[in-house]
Amino acid sequence: MNCVNSSRKIYVLDTTLRDGEQVPGAKLNLEEKMEVAKQLIRLQVDMMEVGFPSSSKGDFEAVRAISKIVGKDITVTALGRAVKSDIDAIYESLKEASSPMIHIVLGSSGVHIQKKFNKTPQEVLAMGVEAVKYAKKLMPMVQYSLEDASRSSFDYMWQTIEAVVKAGATIINITDTVGFAVPEEFGSLIYRINDRLKNLNPNVLLSVHCHNDTGLATANTLAAIRNGADKIECTINGIGERAGNTSLEEVVMGIKLHPEYYNGYTTIKTKEIYPTSRTVSAIMGIDVQVNKAITGENAFAHSSGIHQDGLLKSKKVYEIIEPEDIGAPPMELVLTARSGRHAFMHIIEKLGYQIIESQRESVYSDFLKMADQKKEVYDYDLEILMRQYPEETLKRERKVDLWELKDFEVIYNTKIPVATVSVKKGDRVSSKTQNGNGAIDALYSAIVEAVEIPVTLLEYRIHNISRGKEGLGKVSIQILYEGVLYEGKAIEKDIIRASGIALINAINKVLQIINE
Repeated sequence: MNCVNSSRKIYVLDTTLRDGEQVPGAKLNLEEKMEVAKQLIRLQVDMMEVGFPSSSKGDFEAVRAISKIVGKDITVTALGRAVKSDIDAIYESLKEASSPMIHIVLGSSGVHIQKKFNKTPQEVLAMGVEAVKYAKKLMPMVQYSLEDASRSSFDYMWQTIEAVVKAGATIINITDTVGFAVPEEFGSLIYRINDRLKNLNPNVLLSVHCHNDTGLATANTLAAIRNGADKIECTINGIGERAGNTSLEEVVMGIKLHPEYYNGYTTIKTKEIYPTSRTVSAIMGIDVQVNKAITGENAFAHSSGIHQDGLLKSKKVYEIIEPEDIGAPPMELVLTARSGRHAFMHIIEKLGYQIIESQRESVYSDFLKMADQKKEVYDYDLEILMRQYPEETLKRERKVDLWELKDFEVIYNTKIPVATVSVKKGDRVSSKTQNGNGAIDALYSAIVEAVEIPVTLLEYRIHNISRGKEGLGKVSIQILYEGVLYEGKAIEKDIIRASGIALINAINKVLQIINE
């Protein structure tokens, strides 16, 4: 195993705006690309690949516009083939950037050389060398990517690397273009290349770019880092061509958890990981799968009674990453029929109720019946449940009254949807009417005005959790209040009602925090 200094920095190149945008249906306009780019700047990536300028005028203009807002601390690059016209397009689009880099890609595997180029290996190698020499005259930083490297002959790969480094390449990028590699073999390949490359020119960075066709992109990338790779290429949420690219958040947090094992660190601002994930998801219209590592909706949610009991005793029992470390909302205990008494009583007490000892089993039994019907039980449901019991069963110790959705009406037509809501908090009832761009927008506008808490809706999602006319719908939302994220969820047969209750649940979380 190659011994690398433990203070070694691993450079992170994000290609969400180039490879990530190749997802069908994810094409962004200039304003959307700029918003993603600004969030990537906040994330503090080291390098940002922002397009393929020779592909269209729109892509060229987007690359040029983004390059102007990226400061000197972040290298901005764009991709092109090993032809003069592509390199010229990269140069023209990046020439106003503070720290620009030309990125050239050329196939190195037998199938690419024979089927794609219909040339001899030496002819392809000569194309690469000439391209690097030409690019080097235009900009000091030049990255050369060996496309489909994981299916290439090692001898030919090294012959190519040696030639393009001597021609002036400053970064060599080994790509697993079709997700063919396996971690052990890919790690060994990187070790062999790194060993020779550091002897050839220790100033040249060794990079990897892995695809996820067989679900191994993160594993292959981490294996490469372990074996000497200096730089990684990845995307937010792992989006990209076909099955996607290496997920930035997974690799970054993997290194953060095991810096000694990987002999390195990144300078990514991890508290911006979750906001970046949600920004990309919202703008590209691609949902993050609920069980996605690090950034999925369930990544910090626990429904098993055994897990909930352990977590309430110590978070370290079942959590190796704090949600706050990546800027995510706090850990959530999801109450289900699998939840034990410990978790149930914890949430009840958090809502301000104390159940007398002799009635706890009866109340818990009623909760389980509700959980069997609703699948998941949230704060609002528990409030309804608690109202069924007489005062002698409960001791109300709530520090703050919470909002309840008493009634609502949504009138939806082709002109202006209108919603009227009535909400109650303690003895206070507030009713408001608002219009909106749609039924949910009108409903949410009315609720926000009624509760007089200026929150911003960041995410709204609907899930079907059962089928048929009597099926249940789950609504999950995220709101922003004074820079802090709050989640709200609700399950109902009526999806409009579920939407309103989800927002009320999120607003009540805000109330509980600001009144602590």
